[in-house]
Amino acid sequence: MNISICGAGTMGRGIALSALQAGHSVVLFDTHDGVLTTAHEYIETQFKKLVEKGKITSESSFVMLKQLHTSPVITKAAEGDIIIEAIIEKPEAKYELFSSLEHSGLSETSILATNTSSLSVNQLSTKLRHPQNFIGLHFFNPANLMRLVEIVQSKLTSPDVISRSIEFVKSLGKSPVLVKDVPGFIVNRVARNYYNEAMKIATESASEPEQIDRIMKSLGFKMGPFELMDLIGNDVNLEVTKSVYEQYFHEPRFTPSLYQQEIVNAGRFGRKTGKGFHDYNS
Repeated sequence: MNISICGAGTMGRGIALSALQAGHSVVLFDTHDGVLTTAHEYIETQFKKLVEKGKITSESSFVMLKQLHTSPVITKAAEGDIIIEAIIEKPEAKYELFSSLEHSGLSETSILATNTSSLSVNQLSTKLRHPQNFIGLHFFNPANLMRLVEIVQSKLTSPDVISRSIEFVKSLGKSPVLVKDVPGFIVNRVARNYYNEAMKIATESASEPEQIDRIMKSLGFKMGPFELMDLIGNDVNLEVTKSVYEQYFHEPRFTPSLYQQEIVNAGRFGRKTGKGFHDYNS
């Protein structure tokens, strides 16, 4: 199957890795050549690590890399059987991308999917020519490792598109969960409480992020809340929190944290910048 991924950032390249390992051909589209170069190098490095660990052969790594095509030309992205949008979590940017794809030869049989983690799939479909082909495929970071994928249907998504999307997710070796288009879907709605309560504790100086993370991991969580936010990116995490808060008509328990806003204002986005709630430069 030919898979197009629009956006070569953290999520896009992770989804690309999963698709390549499943035997699909991938076009990774981004308007920035530098981002495409970085993404290609990252994917190549990940395959080298898998070869070194004995999880794949050098021959299969070579074959998979041959199936990866990077391009700044949107007409190439529009050729995919499934096109997955993985760009900034801003409705206007997504609308612009979808419009460009539709004006670039997008097939009437292609599935157009959004990786949004909080925006309404129903709302995002309102300006599409073929909203019945639109669906949410919400992968989790790191997308090549996390097995869960939320499949979010709009009011107009056709049964065939839902079925094909489920089969695609299964082909990646992942677990699809069909969810309704509600703010935050399932995981992000639950996770807001994990993040927000931890930030309240830190804001009240009841404990430090390092200690909170250590305690939560001792209870069985793979990562503490602050480590997880740093991995996702505090800028991304904050935007999702704001989106969920607004969509739930300012429900108090979803209120964004001023503490995280200060961290974002300081440019401390997490692992990708070397600093977030924790320092990753040492």
